[in-house]
Amino acid sequence: MKKLVALLLCLGLAFAPACVKKDDGTKIKIGVYMPLTGGTATFGISSTNAIKLAADEVNAEGGINGKLVELVVQDTRSESQEAATVVTRLVTQDRVVALLGEVASSRSIAAAPIAQSNKVPLLTPSSTNPEVTKKGDFIFRSCFIDPVQGQAIATFAAKKLNAKRAAILIDKKNDYSVGLGKFIMETFKSLGGEIVVEQAYQEGDSDFNGQLTAIKGSSPEVIFVPGYYTEVGLIAQQARKQGINVPLVGGDGWDSERLYEIGKEALADCYFSNHYSVDDPDPKVQKFVKDYKARYGGAVPDALAATAYDAAKIMFAAIKSAGSTDGTAIRDALAKTKDFQGITGVVTINADRNAVKPIVVIKIEKGGKFSVADKVNPEGASTASTGGSK
Repeated sequence: MKKLVALLLCLGLAFAPACVKKDDGTKIKIGVYMPLTGGTATFGISSTNAIKLAADEVNAEGGINGKLVELVVQDTRSESQEAATVVTRLVTQDRVVALLGEVASSRSIAAAPIAQSNKVPLLTPSSTNPEVTKKGDFIFRSCFIDPVQGQAIATFAAKKLNAKRAAILIDKKNDYSVGLGKFIMETFKSLGGEIVVEQAYQEGDSDFNGQLTAIKGSSPEVIFVPGYYTEVGLIAQQARKQGINVPLVGGDGWDSERLYEIGKEALADCYFSNHYSVDDPDPKVQKFVKDYKARYGGAVPDALAATAYDAAKIMFAAIKSAGSTDGTAIRDALAKTKDFQGITGVVTINADRNAVKPIVVIKIEKGGKFSVADKVNPEGASTASTGGSK
């Protein structure tokens, strides 16, 4: 009868605020908001899978401070507005104590003010735009930022590929692409290179022939494409059909099993910066790869799976260190993260709540195999031997 009355009361409040889920205090509820559908779904699925793996591992060891972790997962549908909506729900209705997500900078930027105003710590595993963590002191990231990634990409093109003339093709509606492109251009020019042409597109476009015709006419030695895997694969195909055979170079937004499925051999001898290499011989990396494959039907964990796994473990460690589920206590513990031994490298959170960590540059070989072409340890990053550097 008591259960029936409670149910009727909740259903009867049709015009009142939604019934808030009450925390019984036996679990630690952490919100996960990721794109499980839409244009970047492969990133969201792999990230969520890795977070679930991390949560199961910590729960198998007894949880955090005697309490089990409960993940509350929401789909952002690869849309910024939906990211804001689901984070509002996670914070106000599900009463999560912390948030993990999103993969895309634009969606983290949309969600961050909600987390900040409610004093719920948010840790993004893979949003690299510098603006994300500027939204408040409860907003953190465990990945490198675009100024560092852009510098690594441009330096590789200038010094390793000996390129002097470059074209750039940017997704004009995407914060990640615009920001990363800006830093690539600044560094390339500072190294004596010339950006001979700039072209733009928008996520969801499928015909890039107009932009590529303009690029071909400028005779670049390399083309920077700081975008996501779907468009990158199509751009590579269409570039080769136009007789453009110079390397395409981009960032971590390329890393998806779908990239080569779309671009195929057109991507051979192209390069992108990344958080780790699945072929890194480090035992910690290989254990993660083995465990992920075993759980998810042989699927290979992409870099965003690795960053998400690290982010989850960093968040769990912070909650344990805080000895509390209070948002401010967790925030303060996150800020003290130093030399965390992650799959993607040794992670330290700096004063701006950004991660200082290694970067690798991946070469796409014929047949779709990936190899490490270069590694970069930004100033202040640990050179300890661990995931992400060889």
